[in-house]
Amino acid sequence: MKERRQYARFNISLPVRLEALTLDTKKVLDLNTRDISFSGVFINTLTSFPEGTRFILDFTLPSDNLKEFKDIKSLKGCAGSMIRFDSNGIAIQFDKECQIQGLKAL
Repeated sequence: MKERRQYARFNISLPVRLEALTLDTKKVLDLNTRDISFSGVFINTLTSFPEGTRFILDFTLPSDNLKEFKDIKSLKGCAGSMIRFDSNGIAIQFDKECQIQGLKAL
C-alpha cells in the first residue's frame, strides 16, 4: 500500500492533556502520543469521540534531547480536529497555526 502521508511521522511518546470541546460536557484526559508530525498527532486512548470533535492539546516536552523541538519547552493550547478513531486511539489534525514547524523539514 502506498504511503499517503505528506509529512514524516515520528514515533515519540509525549505526555498530552487533551480537552474535548463538546456542547454536552467538558472532558479532559491525560494521555500519551503514539506519533507526531508537522500536521497532526495520534494519541493512544480507548475513549472514542465523534469524528470532527474539536480538541485543545497541551503537550509537555520531556527535555532538550529532542532536536526537533529544541526551541520549544511546551506546546500549550494547540487546537485541532479528530479525523479518525480506531481501537488504538485517535488521529488529530492540527489547525494551521498549531503545526510544528520544526518537524516540517525532516
